[in-house]
Amino acid sequence: MLYVVATPIGNLGDITLRALEVLKSVHLIAAEDTRRSGLLLKHFGIKKPLLSYHEHNEAARTAQLVERLAAGDQVALITDAGTPAFSDPGVRLIRECIRRDLPLTIIPGPSSILTALLGSGFSTARFCFRGFLPVKSGQRERELRAAADREETTLFFESPFRLAKTLEACARIMPDRRLCVARELTKKFEEFRRGTAVELLTHYGNHPPKGEISLVISGLEERG
Repeated sequence: MLYVVATPIGNLGDITLRALEVLKSVHLIAAEDTRRSGLLLKHFGIKKPLLSYHEHNEAARTAQLVERLAAGDQVALITDAGTPAFSDPGVRLIRECIRRDLPLTIIPGPSSILTALLGSGFSTARFCFRGFLPVKSGQRERELRAAADREETTLFFESPFRLAKTLEACARIMPDRRLCVARELTKKFEEFRRGTAVELLTHYGNHPPKGEISLVISGLEERG
């Protein structure tokens, strides 16, 4: 059985009882960063073999893990934070298990996407998650223009080092649209800052952002 296990996005207290039970019971844990996940397991007193599973070895590791699953091993898949396969490795392994009719289940839990969406205060009726914004300015602007034309709320992940450039682009493309920067979710310095792109630029020009960031853009359906 493959267990796709959500882990805390910051506050370790957010891990579920079911996730702990699974992590204690499996034969092997496949983790995006074994060092970081090792700290999580140590905190909860869990001692299990760890195998790295990240974007650079995903193909080879998938084949290895599928063979172990086919042999009857119980394997847990975790990422650095949150639910695997959302802008993190995991989809390839899930698809291969489905293709080979190997049993799998999802252990739900913390999600930075849903946490950012709810904290923004924007519509939750429909939303579009687009992962990390492209590094190249032209591709980034195309993504932002598409978001500006959407009826529904749009969410992106963004680096604190590129946030200013992204907000500058938003100020040109959608100057009156409401945005929310959701930062360091569930951690000590958690922040939900809402406003126009210019308002957010002014704030972060005086207070350079740190940590992991989600950018939430309200949809056209919220106008008026």
